[in-house]
Amino acid sequence: MDSSQNGTGPLEDHLRNLILSNSEQPTRQTPPVSVASPIESGPLRGKSGDGDNQQRLGPSQAPLKGGSKKRPNQAQRRQMHAQLSVPIDTRAPGPPHAAKPYVNSPQYHNQHSGWRSSQQGTFRHSGAQHGGSQDHVPMVNSPPYSGSRHHQAGFGQAAVSPSSPQPNWGHQQTPRFDGFSKGVNVVSADAFPPRNRHPSQNSLYNPSGHRQFNFSPEQLANQSALLEQLCHMVIAGAEIEPSEIAEKENFRSYVEAICRDVISHHEIQVNNNRGFQPQTVQLKCFGSLSSGFATKAADMDLGLISPMSQSSPDAPDSPIPRLIEKTLLDVGFGARLLTRTRVPIIKLCEKPNDKLRLDLVEERAKWEKGLHEDGHEVIDDVQDDHEAPDGIFSAADLEAEHTAMNNQRRGSQQHPGNGIERTYEERLAWLKQAETQSLMGYYGNAKRLLRQLRGRDITHSNSGDFKPADFDLLNDVCVAFVNGLYDENLKMRIQRYPSFNPDVMSKLPNFRSLFGIVTMVEGEKLVMLWETTAAIEGDSKLEQKFNHVIHAWKTLQSKRSFGTDPLIFNRELHASLERLRQIPVIQLIQLKQEQYESPTQYHLRTVKIMTELNNTQPSSNLTLLPQVIQYYIAGIRDKHERDEVQDFAASTGVQSLRTIARKHKSLHLAADYERAIEKNLYRDEDLPAINEYIAILRGNLRPPVRHTNSHIIDPLDLVVPVTDNNTALLRRIKQLPDPSRLPPNQPRDRYHDSLEFPKGGIGVQCDINFSAHMALQNTLLLRCYSYTDPRVRPLVLFVKHWAKARGINTPYRGTLSSYGYVLMMLHYLVNIAEPFVCPNLQELAPPDPNLPPEALEGLTTCKGRNVRFWRDEQEIQRLASEGHLNQNRESLGFLLRGFFEYYAQGSMMSTVAKRGFDWGRDVLSLRTHGGLLSKQEKGWTGARTVFQLQTGAPPNPAEIEAATGPLKSPTPADTNNNNTIAAPHATTPTQPEHPPVSPGGPTTPMGGPQHTAAKSKELKEIRHRFLFAIEDPFELEHNVARTVTHNGIVSIRDEFRRAWRIIKASSSGKNSGGGAEELLEDIKVQNELAEKTQFAELLDEIHGPL
Repeated sequence: MDSSQNGTGPLEDHLRNLILSNSEQPTRQTPPVSVASPIESGPLRGKSGDGDNQQRLGPSQAPLKGGSKKRPNQAQRRQMHAQLSVPIDTRAPGPPHAAKPYVNSPQYHNQHSGWRSSQQGTFRHSGAQHGGSQDHVPMVNSPPYSGSRHHQAGFGQAAVSPSSPQPNWGHQQTPRFDGFSKGVNVVSADAFPPRNRHPSQNSLYNPSGHRQFNFSPEQLANQSALLEQLCHMVIAGAEIEPSEIAEKENFRSYVEAICRDVISHHEIQVNNNRGFQPQTVQLKCFGSLSSGFATKAADMDLGLISPMSQSSPDAPDSPIPRLIEKTLLDVGFGARLLTRTRVPIIKLCEKPNDKLRLDLVEERAKWEKGLHEDGHEVIDDVQDDHEAPDGIFSAADLEAEHTAMNNQRRGSQQHPGNGIERTYEERLAWLKQAETQSLMGYYGNAKRLLRQLRGRDITHSNSGDFKPADFDLLNDVCVAFVNGLYDENLKMRIQRYPSFNPDVMSKLPNFRSLFGIVTMVEGEKLVMLWETTAAIEGDSKLEQKFNHVIHAWKTLQSKRSFGTDPLIFNRELHASLERLRQIPVIQLIQLKQEQYESPTQYHLRTVKIMTELNNTQPSSNLTLLPQVIQYYIAGIRDKHERDEVQDFAASTGVQSLRTIARKHKSLHLAADYERAIEKNLYRDEDLPAINEYIAILRGNLRPPVRHTNSHIIDPLDLVVPVTDNNTALLRRIKQLPDPSRLPPNQPRDRYHDSLEFPKGGIGVQCDINFSAHMALQNTLLLRCYSYTDPRVRPLVLFVKHWAKARGINTPYRGTLSSYGYVLMMLHYLVNIAEPFVCPNLQELAPPDPNLPPEALEGLTTCKGRNVRFWRDEQEIQRLASEGHLNQNRESLGFLLRGFFEYYAQGSMMSTVAKRGFDWGRDVLSLRTHGGLLSKQEKGWTGARTVFQLQTGAPPNPAEIEAATGPLKSPTPADTNNNNTIAAPHATTPTQPEHPPVSPGGPTTPMGGPQHTAAKSKELKEIRHRFLFAIEDPFELEHNVARTVTHNGIVSIRDEFRRAWRIIKASSSGKNSGGGAEELLEDIKVQNELAEKTQFAELLDEIHGPL
């Protein structure tokens, strides 16, 4: 079939011909695998068009071709499975300027002005294949990559000869199995699909059919130059040093020997697995250190592989993670098993300080005694934002558990936490609001109970599959919620409303929603406030409008109900509630200072309410002002501060809200200083000055000193006086930290882990992952992408640096992981840039080798998933070095410009005929032709919660009894017997170099055995969100961006827009240096400067003009 008829582009045809011709040449390092007959050319397997159902494969889905096959011997199988081993990238850093200049760089125009496109039989990639012609910066005279350009000319990449493999720094790395990719992996002509993009939404209206140009070539060049300069600067300081890599490898080898001894002892002595081979236990490196995208001080990710273990290390009941944790602690390392993460992980550091190690040992002892439930550890998930819309609490993958719970809910159940058996009715009756509990806190308890009963609240995303049993359970919880309200009057008012309790004679159903009930309760509370409080004098029109809003609320409750579609009634309730909330009188009546709300914020909120009441300046209405001051003082949260402000108002008769607030601010600041001093958060030499300043803050307020050039001062406007004698004291105070920003005066960080490792000073840090098979495959895929073009690596490193500087790369704080940003950049380079920078390696996956299905595990399948992609690293490097993998010659700056434009806006882009990314509808899918799916077709339209078994079960008593004695720490002799080496290990003076270890069972901190019964299996909740959607290349049901919350996606999108604004502002070429600094400005430093400014403004407000 003609390639043109099949939609195949010239690049794919050329690449196909290269691979076909390569297969006819003598292969290098081909293992002696007998092939019955050559593999026929056929369509590519695992393409996106095949659907998700082909991603999970079983033995029956890989039929044998051409009759029976001979099973490979052990040496051949070891070579095949070496594909899973991903060595750490040891490409030496190179100077950024060593690369051959790209088309937009000044060096290129000086060196290649006479190049012609007819050279050496090169080919051009037609712009029509990507939806339009290349009309941006002219590409005339753009040279191809010459064959002399090797990887040493790239950013941080060592020279790689096509005939020599990359150096491995894992111990005794088995040779790579390249025979299949060079001998039998022949790519057919039909294996290359067309590269036209199929967006998940229609294009914007464009009557001319052409792109909309917003920038001139000069402006594009200026924008690209800014990013080019910035990228070189970042890369120069981001490369990881070879000495750091060697240090990490030594540590990995030593830890691998420990894990090998622990698992071997457990399998042979406890499980009586006499055929267990210790050398099968491996600790493989994956992640950025192996993919080539590591930066300085990058942590090391290690995957534990033990294929011969009786129970897989990542199984919920496997004792291996806890055994390894204890042994590492006994050796003297800092180790802690995290069980609430997506997969079990051990956080490990080489040289913990004394306090950290004692805390970790104590934490382990608590777990052994059953006193710890891992409730405080930082997890790879986050709580929901209160500002975000409520999502789905369950989904189809919980339907079986949900049905079982519905069948058993009338029976006895165990109440969580105390072991008491409770019936279904008792669990509902247990839902009660405490006297001081807020409505939102009570609502949280109700949602938790609903999840424990395997129920869910109805939302737009799950309404289609809501069953009668779901409504029955939800109705029961809604009724229990109202019955448990602390305010009896409020409860009776709600129960009398037809909207909640329709006429018993009516046969129409009333399917309540928990969100709707909470809305109803909150609105009724506001109505009660209006009715029980004397009306405040004001504008009669406003009062009439207020009465109309109250009447509309009551009418809604009397004439409407949830009915069969509660979502419609929810919307009406919410709209009516918002109108109630906007009544200034109700806002004033409810005026209360929130916990951790500063007096400045409280004062501004009060001024806003008073302004809305008067529609005039607050100081102009003396009738309303006393009542506002009264509500302000009554709403001060701290009782001591409230009493002092009340005494001040009564003794002075001041009727100035600003003066009252100034007294409140001075007292609150003094209290902040006192709490910080109690926690020893200030230096001893600063304490005398702080104590002197506290006395000034608690002193009397006086009229400000009038200067000759100052304006007339309000006689009622009093300040905390500062005389000439203590002016120097105030200057010193301004240089000290703001006490309100210190821990005792700030809300508890829900993401803070009390056992979190410090950033430095504790040696090598790493994570041991107990379910890393797929992670190893992902790492190899990213590594191959890094070889496709020397620009890939610096582009990814720049984006990772930018995301870290702007504070949007912390998954457990609701933003995106570094892996997510790598996939975002690869999506742009594969599918958006024109011509493409990287080919789609999954679409170029060669046909399967002629082997039995079980022999393909790790090559084409992994854990039942399709992991096919073009993984021939040497061939990719060779073709890339010869310039045969793409025809894109754009500079780093130009590609970065397009990257930020694509994700910053959703309209047509300025340099390619494509729209920007649609965050609300699109799913990034690297495997998919075109790179995009829709959330609708993935079923990722609403959040859901799934339940998984908690990992890390303790060893049982049988394992403790099986332990015959302490196991010695690995010695060089032991490790050599296990075909490993004992890596040198730097120890601290406080720990012995080889302390005894005892992995046979749990011990107390003093070393004695602790006999405990195994804890019952616990379920952990995993929250899946799809506000931002990135499909994992292999685990198709996994959203890499599932941790991104409402606040997180707002922050990420704001940062992309901010970056794009800065880039556009550089069009003139002026002030590029300032733009560079602003683009990568560290948000932490920025926030610190803003906090210092706010603190200085607070002191100026308290003390008046000096």
